[in-house]
Amino acid sequence: MFKEKLEEINSKFKEVEQKLSDSNIIADQEQYRALSKEHSYLSPIVEKSKEYFKLLKDIDDLNELKESDDKEMKEMAFAEYDQAVANKEKMETEIRLMLIPPDPHEDKDIIVEIRAGTGGEEAALFAGDLFRAYTRFAERNGWKHEIIDSNPTGLGGYKEVVFSISGNKVWKYFKFERGTHRVQRVPETEASGRVHTSAITVAVLPEAEEVDVEIKPEDLRIDTYRASGAGGQHVNKTDSAIRITYLPTGLVVACQDERSQIKNKAKAMKVLRAKLYEQKMIEQEQKMSSDRKQQVGSGDRSEKIRTYNFPQNRITDHRIGFSVYNITEVMDGDLNELIEKLISCENEEKLKSANI
Repeated sequence: MFKEKLEEINSKFKEVEQKLSDSNIIADQEQYRALSKEHSYLSPIVEKSKEYFKLLKDIDDLNELKESDDKEMKEMAFAEYDQAVANKEKMETEIRLMLIPPDPHEDKDIIVEIRAGTGGEEAALFAGDLFRAYTRFAERNGWKHEIIDSNPTGLGGYKEVVFSISGNKVWKYFKFERGTHRVQRVPETEASGRVHTSAITVAVLPEAEEVDVEIKPEDLRIDTYRASGAGGQHVNKTDSAIRITYLPTGLVVACQDERSQIKNKAKAMKVLRAKLYEQKMIEQEQKMSSDRKQQVGSGDRSEKIRTYNFPQNRITDHRIGFSVYNITEVMDGDLNELIEKLISCENEEKLKSANI
């Protein structure tokens, strides 16, 4: 069954290569782009399958040699056979992971929105803590981040902060952060030392290109206003802040971080495109499937995904029932253990659902 599937993929790969050399398809940029993506996905699988087929032949040859009258050859065959079978199982696992279809957003940069929820000033402080954890995680991986809009509080927290992260496969690692994050700790503002529970929400949006979403100029209302912020950090003497309303739905985005109206408008449009693209993707997914939510979650920001219990030094991801006991390191940007576990669980789910 596995061998037959790989043979099908090899045939498909040859078919895609032939189409990519067709002048009619080359002239159709959209079709050519889609086939090029498929070619990139299939190419490493085909290369690995060549190794796999060679290994199958080696195992067959060793099986025959196990029945040999030549004692030395027979001993050699028995000695090498078990290792070859073990290599086969290992290679099948590697190929199965390669067969998982790539995420359509895998190559996209992202926009992250963190908003304080229940818990007042403590929620705002934790929003600031998580913002710093995410930006440090980005720095550890060599990714760039840039604030688009923010509403800071006097104590160093954020009622909300919107920022972009760009780099190699940022979506792959940040998509699991979507949802409600709950924190349990003694707030700095609490004199009695009681543990408080508060919550923040996180949205992670793949950045959209102009070709992904069509936005008509007549569907936009663009307002300017004077930027404001704690401590006068972002206060301008001119109306440089931008607020864009998408009239068909009433969706509003804003940017005040830059001192230039043009730059603020460009950033706000980036957020608007990402939000409209997300809505488009949700509608398509709902039309295509009514399957159960995956174990690692739907990305709905109302879903409680994680609890940060500071007194017990524990972070629990509720989607997979997994806990780590290094809260200080995580809040300093060391998110690898949590995210790698989520990636592993997602891959297992995809393998099961695809019956690979």
